Amino acid sequence: PLLAYRIGQGAFGAPLVPLSQAIVVGTYPPEKRAMAQGLFGMAVVVGPAVGPVAGGYLAEAYDWRWVFLLLVPLCLAAQALVVAFIRDRGRQADARLDWTGFVALGIAVTCLQLLMDRGERLDWFDSREIALLATAMAVSFWVFLVHTFTAERPFISPGLFLDRNFSIGLVIVFVYGMLNFTPITLLPPLLQNLKGYPDSLIGFLLATRGAGLVAGFFLAGRMGRLDPRVGLTVGLGLVAWSGIMLMDFELGTSVEALAWMGFIQGLGCGLMWVPLSIVVFATLPPERLPEASAIFHLLRNFGSSIFISISVLAAARTARITYSELAEHASPLNEATHWPWTMGAHTLESTEGLMAFAGEIGRQATLIGYLNAFLIYTVAAFAAMPFLLFVRIRRRS
Repeated sequence: PLLAYRIGQGAFGAPLVPLSQAIVVGTYPPEKRAMAQGLFGMAVVVGPAVGPVAGGYLAEAYDWRWVFLLLVPLCLAAQALVVAFIRDRGRQADARLDWTGFVALGIAVTCLQLLMDRGERLDWFDSREIALLATAMAVSFWVFLVHTFTAERPFISPGLFLDRNFSIGLVIVFVYGMLNFTPITLLPPLLQNLKGYPDSLIGFLLATRGAGLVAGFFLAGRMGRLDPRVGLTVGLGLVAWSGIMLMDFELGTSVEALAWMGFIQGLGCGLMWVPLSIVVFATLPPERLPEASAIFHLLRNFGSSIFISISVLAAARTARITYSELAEHASPLNEATHWPWTMGAHTLESTEGLMAFAGEIGRQATLIGYLNAFLIYTVAAFAAMPFLLFVRIRRRS
C-alpha cells in the first residue's frame, strides 16, 4: 500500500507545476513575466528547500508521520484557492492524449530510474532484473521515438525542438535539476552519520539554502531587463563555487562554513530560474506553452532523480574502493602505525583499538566517497556554461 500511495502522490502531483507555470506565462504580458516567473519559481524551488526544515523539526519533536500529515491542510488550502481564483478559458474540442507515446515514455523513464537505483545493489548486468529493465527501457524508448516521428498528433511534438532557445534551455534545465536537489539529498546523511548532527541542526543548514534561494529570486526579478545570459552565467558560477567549497569539506568544517555553502548554492539556483524560464519560453507561440512547460519540468525532475542516483552510486562505490585501499596500510608492518603523532588515540594492540581504527578508516573512506560525488557536481556546473553561448536573445525595439 505504501508504494501505491507514493505512486499516486507522484502521478497526481506531477502535473501541478507545469500547469501552474503555463498559467503564469500565459496570463502575464512579456514585460511582466520576469517578475511573475520570479514569484512562481520562489514557490517551486523554495518549497522543496523549506520542506526538509519543517520535516526535520516535526520528526525530531513529534513523529515522522507528521511530515505527511502536514500535507493535508496545505492541499486543502491550495484546492480552495484553485476553486476561488482559477478560471477555465475553454477547452480545445479536438484535444486528446496520445496514449501510445505517453505509456512508452513512462515505461522508459521508469525503467531507467529503477536501473540506476538498483544497479549497484544487484551488481548491474550480472543481475537478470537489471538486464530486463535495460531491455524494456531500450524497447520503450525506441517505440516512443518511432511513434513521435510518425504519428499525426504525438505526445510530444517534434516541432518544439526546432526552436533553438527551447532546445538549449532543455539542456540547461536538465543540468539545473541535477544541481538543485543533489545537495539536499547528500548532505543530511553526511552530516548525520559522519558529524553526528541532530535533525534540527541539519534542518537549519538546509534553511540557509532556502534563504539563498529567496535572495536569488529577488535579485533575478530585479534583473529582468538584463540579458538572461547574465543571470544564467552568474548563477551557474555561484553553483560551481559552492561545489568547490563542498569539495573542500572535512570532518572539522564548522557549522558557519556549511551554512555559507548552502546560501551560495541557493543564491545561484535562485538567480538561474527566472532567466532560464525566459529563455525557454521567450520564442514559443502561446498555444505551445502548456506542452513546453510539461517537457520543461519533466526534464528538470528527471535530471534531479538521475543525478541523485549517479551521485549516490559514485559516493558508495568510491567509498568501498577507498576503504579497501586504506585498509591495506592498517597493519603493524606499516611503520607509520607505530608513530604516536600518526595514530593519535588509536592503537593496534587491542581489539578495541582495532575496532576504533577500522571505524575511523570507514569514516574517512565514506567522506572521500562524498567528496567524489561533489566533484561530479562541480564538473556538471562548469560543463553547462558553454551552452549559454548558443542562446538567442531578441533585441528590444
